[in-house]
Amino acid sequence: MQAQGAEKIWSSRLTFIMASVGAAVGLGNFWRFPYTAGENGGGAFVLVYIVSVLLVALPILMAEILIGRRGQRSAVGSALAVAKEQGASPAWSVFAWIAMIAAFLILTFYSVIAGWIINYIPQAALGTFTDISAEMSDTKFNELLGNPAQMIITHSFFMALTIFIVARGLKKGIETAVEVLMPMFFLMLVGTVIFAVIAGDAGAGFAFLFQPDFSKISAQVVLEAIGQAFFSIGVGMAIMITYGGYLSKDSDIPEAAYVVSFADTLVAILAGLAIFPIVFAFGLDPTSGPGLIFVTLPVAFGQMPLGELFATVFFSLALFAALTSSIALLEIVVAWGEENLGFARPQVAIGFGILAWAIGLASVLSFNEWSNFHPLGFLVVFEEMTVFDVIDYVTANIMLPLAGLLTAVFAGWIMTRQSTREELRMNDALFAIWSVLVRFVAPISVAIVLFWLTIGQELIS
Repeated sequence: MQAQGAEKIWSSRLTFIMASVGAAVGLGNFWRFPYTAGENGGGAFVLVYIVSVLLVALPILMAEILIGRRGQRSAVGSALAVAKEQGASPAWSVFAWIAMIAAFLILTFYSVIAGWIINYIPQAALGTFTDISAEMSDTKFNELLGNPAQMIITHSFFMALTIFIVARGLKKGIETAVEVLMPMFFLMLVGTVIFAVIAGDAGAGFAFLFQPDFSKISAQVVLEAIGQAFFSIGVGMAIMITYGGYLSKDSDIPEAAYVVSFADTLVAILAGLAIFPIVFAFGLDPTSGPGLIFVTLPVAFGQMPLGELFATVFFSLALFAALTSSIALLEIVVAWGEENLGFARPQVAIGFGILAWAIGLASVLSFNEWSNFHPLGFLVVFEEMTVFDVIDYVTANIMLPLAGLLTAVFAGWIMTRQSTREELRMNDALFAIWSVLVRFVAPISVAIVLFWLTIGQELIS
């Protein structure tokens, strides 16, 4: 295998871990995990979620890192190189193509949602949420969604910031950003949790998250937990294949994967601890869905002591999480572009960044001017979906699970045991466990989730 140059190798194991944690920790932790836990029984969901991380997400995460480290190229380049080395068809690189395209499409609307957060930070700091009612909060959020000009401004700012960081390269851009953002992120997160526990109903929040009601565990809760673990850890997006390609040969892949999985799960739980004590203290609904952050929480912020400070810190945290993830999402396609298009990194970053921004405009308009435009309305599944809904559905429900499933099959069945052992360097017992998980447990679980998300729910309904 051709090694990366020194400028394309992480400066240290810690930097790789911070970048990987930053990539995994995103809106899936702050936006999706709290409301998904709220909708699926709290503690029961959290328990199944942790088991899903260990048995499904972690084995595939290791597989992605080892493919990237063995290939030492972009995600698609590494998949092609490893397939060739293993004597397999180059068509097996399809899992990397699906993952890379999915990540790029996610970036297009991820930037729009991050723009909502940018809108909320100055409002929080200026005390706009003071004494706000639930109806007023809902109206305020809907006014934002109905203002395409404002959404375009914040979407543009966020995408420009992402492009700037990625264009500067691995060491001057990505490493510098995560070395600044991640320590600040964790300090702010811990401080936010402490404040929430003091100002909110800590007992109710802890009980909701850590006292499982096993009667709540159903097939749907299990499937939701597996899907959330998959989405939160970031597998199926080619992020860890790309970042693994910058990993030195003496790095310990299992250890890095353990740390990334643990840190991501910890952040998701801490996000819950920062949110639910406040939700319960003010008698709000923990099952209020995606509006939990943008509609429900501002009501609580407006009623609590130092609410302006708490709200500002909270939304800044969410923005940091979104930025470290968006950097990784753009880096995937930029790494491929550098290898194959013959342009310098800044040009590739700007080109793909502008393309993502332009596609993102369709998501912006989906909430206002194009809210009645259903591009795939001739298909039953998509008949009520806007452009934003279609991209979200196709990436989260089809492309990510499919890419993860094929990645597990490739690492577990196509790559030789000698090759995977050379990369993982695990003892016999741990390697045997990983092999069983990546060959059987993970792909079967993901296949069931894929079936459920695409066909199963329709059959039941």
